[in-house]
Amino acid sequence: MLEFFNDHTLISAIVALVAMAVVFGGLLGFAAVAFKVEGDPIVEQIDQLLPQTQCGQCGYPGCKPYAQAIAEGDEINKCPPGGESTIASLADLLGREATPLDGDSDNTPKVAVIREDECIGCTKCIQACPVDAILGAAKHMHTVIADECTGCDLCVEPCPVDCIDMVPVATDVRSWHWPQPAGPTRDNARFNGNLIVTDAADSTATSARNVA
Repeated sequence: MLEFFNDHTLISAIVALVAMAVVFGGLLGFAAVAFKVEGDPIVEQIDQLLPQTQCGQCGYPGCKPYAQAIAEGDEINKCPPGGESTIASLADLLGREATPLDGDSDNTPKVAVIREDECIGCTKCIQACPVDAILGAAKHMHTVIADECTGCDLCVEPCPVDCIDMVPVATDVRSWHWPQPAGPTRDNARFNGNLIVTDAADSTATSARNVA
């Protein structure tokens, strides 16, 4: 056997390489199982609900660190790109109360718009965009892909000529929702024991008495 390998050095080299690959592959597989770091499944579920823009507006360097912070008790309302829908999903997952978006009284979804006639093609907004929603090249006009823009506004500050505006997303058939009817308020309702009697109910009852 040794004489065969001595006479066929090429085959010997191939066999040696295959043997080394099997040995090292086995060692790596054993290490992956023996030293596996278990992740927190709730962090993974939270991270899947976040928009993955990695914009940092929540105060953390990315969506995964924010997911870790939420799992440890941080608020769920710090993600402007995710908006109210992400807050609602997180509240449903974690059994918490859905609170308004933190630090933003106007929760209207927005999109970046470049005033193209003022753009100088510096590419700084392209570098700042975490989702590659801006098209353009050096010394050429840039434009925003509205369907890809998350409204994180990270492109606004780097612009040296201030030609980027954040404008509300136009309502269309994809974003329009039936408005939720307003409930009884102090102006049109009063408490009667454990029941709420509204002015509408009073007027209905009065009309019924008049008919009778």
